[in-house]
Amino acid sequence: MKIFLVKLFTWWNLQTVGTQFWTWMYGEAVGEDEFGNRYYRTREGKIDRGLGFERRWVIYNGYMEASTIPPSWHGWMHHTVDTPPTQETYKPQAWQKPHRPNMTGTAGAYRPPGSTLAANRRPKATGDYKAWVPGSE
Repeated sequence: MKIFLVKLFTWWNLQTVGTQFWTWMYGEAVGEDEFGNRYYRTREGKIDRGLGFERRWVIYNGYMEASTIPPSWHGWMHHTVDTPPTQETYKPQAWQKPHRPNMTGTAGAYRPPGSTLAANRRPKATGDYKAWVPGSE
C-alpha cells in the first residue's frame, strides 16, 4: 500500500502512476544506461501532433536527477541525434572519463581547501592581508 501511495503522490521517486500508464499505453522501450535509467519513445517513432516530433522520456532508476543521464543519452533525449546509443557502435576513447552525476548539494560535493564546509578547519591567515580600518585612508 505504501509503494502505491508513493507512486501516486510523488514524482521524484521512480515514476508516477500516470507516467507508468502513459508508458504502458504509448511507450516503446529504447534502451537502458549504465545507471539503470530506462529510455522510451512513442511507439514506432510516431510523431506527436502537438510537438511536431516524437516524444522521448526517461524513467529514472531511483531518485530523479537529470544529471544522471550520460552525455550519449542526453543527445538522444534532446533530439540532437536520431540514433539511440543502444544502436550505435561507439567505443569511448581512452582519454574520456566516465560520466558522473552532479554532486552539488550532497555530501560528495567538491569543497576546496579553505571552504567553511570543508572537512578540515580553515587555514590560518598568512599575514599578507591588512584589514581596512575606517578613517585610515
